[in-house]
Amino acid sequence: MHPTSTSDPSAVSTASPAPSAAPSRLDLLPGRPLVVAAEMGYGHLRPARSLALALGVPLFRAESAPLCDEAEAARWSRVRRGYDALVRASQTPVVGGPFDALLRAITEIPTFHPRRDLRRADLGVTSLRRLIDRGLGAGMVAALRADPRPLLTTFYAPAIVADAHGLDDVWCVITDTDCARIWVSERPETSRVRYLAPSDRVRRRLEAYGVPPNQIYQTGFPLPPQLTGGDELGALRRNLAARLRRLDPKGRFVAQHRAELETFLPEVEDAADARPPLLLFAVGGSGAQVDIAVEALPGLLRLVRERRLRLGLIAGIRPEVYAAFAAALRRAGASEVSVDDLIAGSADGVAVVFAAQFDAYAAAFDRLLGAADALWTKTSEMSFYAALGLPIVMAPAVGVQERYNRRWLSEAGAGVEQRPPRDAGDWVVELLHDGVLARAAWTGFLRLPKRGSHEICRLVTGAGPAPGLGIG
Repeated sequence: MHPTSTSDPSAVSTASPAPSAAPSRLDLLPGRPLVVAAEMGYGHLRPARSLALALGVPLFRAESAPLCDEAEAARWSRVRRGYDALVRASQTPVVGGPFDALLRAITEIPTFHPRRDLRRADLGVTSLRRLIDRGLGAGMVAALRADPRPLLTTFYAPAIVADAHGLDDVWCVITDTDCARIWVSERPETSRVRYLAPSDRVRRRLEAYGVPPNQIYQTGFPLPPQLTGGDELGALRRNLAARLRRLDPKGRFVAQHRAELETFLPEVEDAADARPPLLLFAVGGSGAQVDIAVEALPGLLRLVRERRLRLGLIAGIRPEVYAAFAAALRRAGASEVSVDDLIAGSADGVAVVFAAQFDAYAAAFDRLLGAADALWTKTSEMSFYAALGLPIVMAPAVGVQERYNRRWLSEAGAGVEQRPPRDAGDWVVELLHDGVLARAAWTGFLRLPKRGSHEICRLVTGAGPAPGLGIG
């Protein structure tokens, strides 16, 4: 066995630097934003990491020093462990129904129709207010008062905490295509939080919750700058040109869409790639849906051995997920290979991406995403990565917000329904031969916003991104 990473995160190779670890004090250049996320799933950490990279600043955690003390960190940890356990229980066959119902209630997003007043605070909002009254976020507030600067956060709690304490220059990035009432304070008409919306629906939702329209900016989602490139989206365009060639080895899609491609992606004419397509299966931060990958593995391994597919399994930072993947590969008689060998297509085997720390895992995953041809995952914040021209094979949604993400992907034409995992070795070939994945890749590139990192940095700094940061 050759694990991509063990508990030593340095074993994960990466082509781009991670944001530096949060120091024991702010220690930032004057005027640079304080970028804050919370480890409540990867959905908040991933966009915050992209913004920290684009701005050239550290990524701070709301639940860690220097922004909170040990008592507050323990409260954050209890909440995270409880949420993760609920998510995993909701995916349990037969007995998972009640847990799924509870998860839906917690993540509830009210329907827009019929039109009605949605400004009233719900249980989540009032519960957060009680936590703020008990001192939640006090360390972050003290740090910002001692060293005033913009707060840029991808989680609702830091934004609402800062606003409750009268701080100005607070920016909050919404991380799904729709959002629950808890993202907005009890009295939105007096709030000074400025929201960065990834979709038109989020903009309308925030207005329905009472946020003044002049405090909402529709920017798109912050994608990793190394996967987009500069203003001309050079990295994205090069990756997509090679991807379309791998997804369309017989040239049928290119022939049918030649006029469009010559206009919007002339790079495809010079792209040539004989490697088989690369499929990634990514497990979310809670560790749910490992069973889907394990069930699909025998059929996919047949394609790997026939040199018709390259396969990567993304375990994230959860050792139990890595253990499950490694055990499944052993049972199937398959070997693990490195990320480098997987990208090169020089070995028969599967890469399993795992690291003890989020930054190391995310750097390796981002590197693979640039070389990947399709991503099979639940419709989390990864749905926005379809804008890179990366088709999403949609696993079942977990939570209400992922159901809205799923609809957004489907309506954009960038998401493909997961079929029975046990038959994956057959239907993946069908999606390739029928050009379904190539069409989804092209549609996502054309229709979905790609410049979220650039727009957010421009707004928050007031002067656009710093030169040479490669923001797209």
